[in-house]
Amino acid sequence: MRRGAISYDSSDQTALYIRMLGACVIFKQLFSRDVRVRSQVGFEPERRGSHPYLCVDFRTLHSRSENARPVPGRRVHRLFSFQRHLHSSRRLHSATTWPYNPLHILDEDYLGQAKCMLAKVGSWNFDIFLFDRLTNGNSLVTLTFHLLNQYGLIELFQLDMVKLRQFIVMVQEDYHSQNPYHNAVHAADVTQAMYCYLKEPKLAKSLTSCDILLGLLAAATHDLDHPGVNQPFLIKTNHYLAALYRNTSVLENHHWRSAVGLLRETGLFSHLPAEDGLNMERQLGSLILATDISRQNEYLSKFRRHLDQDDLCLGNASHRHFILQMALKCADICNPCRPWELSKQWSEKVTEEFFQQGNIEKRHKLEVSLLCDSQSNTVGDIQIGFMTYVVEPLFSEWARFSDTRLSQTMLGHLGLNKASWSGLRASGSLEEPEPEPDPDPPPPPAPGLAQEPQPQKIPPPEP
Repeated sequence: MRRGAISYDSSDQTALYIRMLGACVIFKQLFSRDVRVRSQVGFEPERRGSHPYLCVDFRTLHSRSENARPVPGRRVHRLFSFQRHLHSSRRLHSATTWPYNPLHILDEDYLGQAKCMLAKVGSWNFDIFLFDRLTNGNSLVTLTFHLLNQYGLIELFQLDMVKLRQFIVMVQEDYHSQNPYHNAVHAADVTQAMYCYLKEPKLAKSLTSCDILLGLLAAATHDLDHPGVNQPFLIKTNHYLAALYRNTSVLENHHWRSAVGLLRETGLFSHLPAEDGLNMERQLGSLILATDISRQNEYLSKFRRHLDQDDLCLGNASHRHFILQMALKCADICNPCRPWELSKQWSEKVTEEFFQQGNIEKRHKLEVSLLCDSQSNTVGDIQIGFMTYVVEPLFSEWARFSDTRLSQTMLGHLGLNKASWSGLRASGSLEEPEPEPDPDPPPPPAPGLAQEPQPQKIPPPEP
C-alpha cells in the first residue's frame, strides 16, 4: 500500500492535491487568508512542519495531479515540510519527562555534567556535541532556556513559562534531525556563539534587553525547518516556496515565517501591545534574512563603509540592529573559527549534507550543484575555499569592529584550521566522509555508449 503522493497544479496556484491511501483531497486557496493568519504588516507566517506520512517528490510537485506518480513507501522520508497543525497531544507532551516539565526547566534539570558545562557557556571552546549528548538531544531547548533566564528576560518581558516551553520545544522539533548539518544542534551552536558575541564589551554596554532577546531568538530559529537542500535546488525544481518568495531569500523567508507561526501559535508575545508584538516579528525577520549567504557582499560592504568612516553609533537603534545582523552572520558561519576538534566535525557534516543533495540531483538527472558532487570535491577543498572567500573577509572586519581576545582567538583558529586542511590535502591523508548511498542509482550506460563527461570542479567565486 502506498503512503501517498502530492502534486501542485501550476496552472491553478491556489490548489494543492494530496493523495493519501487512495483518496484525493484538494486544498483550495492555499495561500489565501482562509488558510493562513494574515498580519497587519502584510506577511503571513508559515504553519508548522509536515505530516510524517507525506512525501514530497520534487519532480512531481508542479505536475498536474493526474500525472503524479505514486511514491514507493520505502522512499518516504521528509525532504521538506508541508505545514501541519499542532497536535493537541504535543501541548501535553511528556509532562513528567525532562526537559518538557515546566516545573523544573530552570532548576533541577540542570544537573551533573550538563550543569557544569552551562557554567562555562560563554567559553569559545564550548563543545555543543558533548552538551547535546549530555542533554539527551535537547541542547537547543536547554541552552535557550538557560540564556533567557540568565539575562532575566523571562521575568523582564513577563513571558508565560508554559507558552515559552511550548515555543522552544516546538522550535527544536521543527528542525530536521536527519539533516547532517542544518539541524537543532547547529541552531544550538549558533545560539551559543551569539551569546559569546553579545558578551563582547562594545555590545554588552550598548544593547538593550529587547536587542538581546531578539538576538537569542533569531539565533535559535534562524534555520527553522531547513530541508537540507539549498536555494538553487528549490528554484530549479520549481518548489512551491521558491514561487511563493519569488526566488529571493527563499529559505530565510521560510525560516522567519515559520518562527512567526510558532510565536503566534503559542501566543508567546500575545500579552504585549499589538504594535510591539508586530515590531518584534519584523525585527526578528530582519535578523534572519541577514543570514542569506547570497547577500554576503551587500552586508560586508556596508560593514566596511561604517568601519572606514568610523560612524557606527551604538546609541542609535538602527546601528545596534545592524551590528546584531553582523553578529548573527558571524555566529552562523563561525565553525571554521572553532578549535580544530569541533571545526572538523562541522566541516564533515556540512559536506555530507552537500553530497546528499548531489545524490538527489543525480538521481533525478538534474545538474549537480556546485560543491555537491562527491566525485569532484573533498572536505578540504570545500573548506579551504569557504574560509578564503567567505569566512576570512567577514571575521577580519568583525575584528576591526571588536578588537578583543575573542576576535583574535577566532582568527587564530581560522588560520590553524586552514593550514590543517591544506596540510592534509598536501599529504594525501584526508579522510573524507562517506557519501550517503544513493537508494535509487541511475542505470548503467548501455554497452558501447560513451559515458557523459563528469562536471569539472569550479573554485568558489570570490565575493
